[in-house]
Amino acid sequence: MNLVTLQNVRKQYSERLLLDDVGLLINRGDRIGLIGVNGSGKTTLLRIIAGLETPDHGKVTIWGGVRVRYLAQEPALDERLSVLDTLFQSNAPQMRLLRDYEAAMLALQRQPADPAVQGRFATMTETMDREGGWTAEADAKAVLSRLGISDFDALVVTLSGGQRKRVALARALLDPGDLLILDEPTNHIDADAVDWLEGYLLDLPAALLMVTHDRYFLDRVVNRIVELDRRQLVSYTGNYTRYLEQSAVRHERLAEMEEDRRRLLRRELEWLHRSPSARATKQKARKQRVDELLTISYDSRQDKVAMTLASRRLGKKVLTARGLAKAYDGKPVFADVDFELAPGDRVGIIGPNGAGKSTFLDILAGKLLPDAGSAEWGETVHIGYYDQRNVELDESQRVIDFIKGEAELIRVQERNTPAWNRTAADIQLIDAAQMLEWFLFPRPQQYASIAALSGGERRRLYLLRTLIHQPNVLLLDEPTNDLDIQTLAVLEEFIDHFAGCLVVASHDRYFLDRAVDYLVSFENGQVTGRYPTPFSVYRRLREEEEQEEREEGKTGKGRKEGKTDSANNRSRDDGLRQTRRLTWKEQRELEGLEARIEGLEARRAALQAEVNASGDDYLRLQELAGQLEALEAELDEAMMRWLELAD
Repeated sequence: MNLVTLQNVRKQYSERLLLDDVGLLINRGDRIGLIGVNGSGKTTLLRIIAGLETPDHGKVTIWGGVRVRYLAQEPALDERLSVLDTLFQSNAPQMRLLRDYEAAMLALQRQPADPAVQGRFATMTETMDREGGWTAEADAKAVLSRLGISDFDALVVTLSGGQRKRVALARALLDPGDLLILDEPTNHIDADAVDWLEGYLLDLPAALLMVTHDRYFLDRVVNRIVELDRRQLVSYTGNYTRYLEQSAVRHERLAEMEEDRRRLLRRELEWLHRSPSARATKQKARKQRVDELLTISYDSRQDKVAMTLASRRLGKKVLTARGLAKAYDGKPVFADVDFELAPGDRVGIIGPNGAGKSTFLDILAGKLLPDAGSAEWGETVHIGYYDQRNVELDESQRVIDFIKGEAELIRVQERNTPAWNRTAADIQLIDAAQMLEWFLFPRPQQYASIAALSGGERRRLYLLRTLIHQPNVLLLDEPTNDLDIQTLAVLEEFIDHFAGCLVVASHDRYFLDRAVDYLVSFENGQVTGRYPTPFSVYRRLREEEEQEEREEGKTGKGRKEGKTDSANNRSRDDGLRQTRRLTWKEQRELEGLEARIEGLEARRAALQAEVNASGDDYLRLQELAGQLEALEAELDEAMMRWLELAD
């Protein structure tokens, strides 16, 4: 059954065309993931389907009786209401029934002797029994709890932006309508909540249309991907993995068609240039064919975000933090936290909202003083801090001026040269305008004010500002929030080539698995030891530890002491042996060893050939034999280290 139909929809803001005669069908049972570059018009499309904006041209048909519900990135809530009352304002049948019952009960309290009021209350009680309305409040509290909201009586005005988003998400889940539209539903919720949300949405009878950067979420929840690309919608059947496969095939086919177009265009232009008579007689068909070939263009995707920036050398000492503690209004956030970084370390910080992850990064970055403890950085450290708040973005400033204010010229490096083999010749300088183009800010947009940018475009601009100072230690606080998947993929590629240390706080399991080697968790004011990635291994090891702790608790405290630590360390070491990936430093060493072994083998072959050619020159043979013996020893040592790393 068709729920919503878009036909030839066109939308433009000022000089910027977002949607160009697009069409889309949304049917019952669809779970659609909408993806595209920040600023391409994804939120605008969602708002048009939700009826909050009108297209400049075309038609949006919502078929009779279909209820559409929309969760915005920054939902508007009545600040005078409590959390629970906000959910009771929903139009979900159970919530309406509960409101009617409470109204009847309040009327009975005011007029207990009125027969009409008594009859109304009796009727509502019977309806509550029949419709199962008594569970409405329990259901609302259960959903809120799974999303990390425990104070049901708190006023909305006292909530943070992330908490408001979770309250609005709970309201949308309890009243999804026939089509539920979600704009970045996984922002501001932790990994456990995302895991629960996946299962909840899979069981939801409503159709889904959502924008999210969480690729694991897209893999597990959606059955169709719609890509907004160059003002057009392209639909792919299946989840995110299937989309990657189909998209690659599509672009290979388009590349072949583009090559055929160029070949034909060259042939037609050559004919026109060497045929004066043809030009004189104006053969319209031939000229029209050339005009059509000139207007066709293929998106080669060469203008994707580029982030191959030069970085600084990092010394042996990076970070030693001891006894860090922080409290707000007398309430501890965390206490007695020790944390170290060695060259090449890549650490992910996880934990529930409010556990202190952002506060911890603020302290490491020097933006906030700890109540106790200290953090000592090495002398060669240059920190790049990408926080959630974008506090240094001046909305009145132009995009180009914001970057020029940081650096007129930016050092970049050759992408294809390995980090361990780069020289000064691989470094070049580009100006701010060119760098902005690499980050998908075309020249006209560079002269717009920052206030005119979308939320995702602001995050991308702030990311550029963080990276152009060539940090060798990156602190990233929820970097995946509001960034599109294309930018995230290239950020991950940048991190692959980044020669420094990385500390990232994130709920995005895919990004953590892709970018870091170890995870630490903020839990109940404390920080766990390091666990190996991927996230599934961390979760398994933590579950094993918790199970052992429960079993030890049953057998008595005396036996528990000393045993739990050894069991925990054993399980963690098992996980390291089974799943540990090479650190960045080890990966670079492995790449260097491969090149080194190849060079040593070539030198050995050359020496062997020289030995064979030396004949009766015993002095020369003795010298060559010594060189060959030393070379063999060096080669054996390199091979052993290569086998150790490769294993």
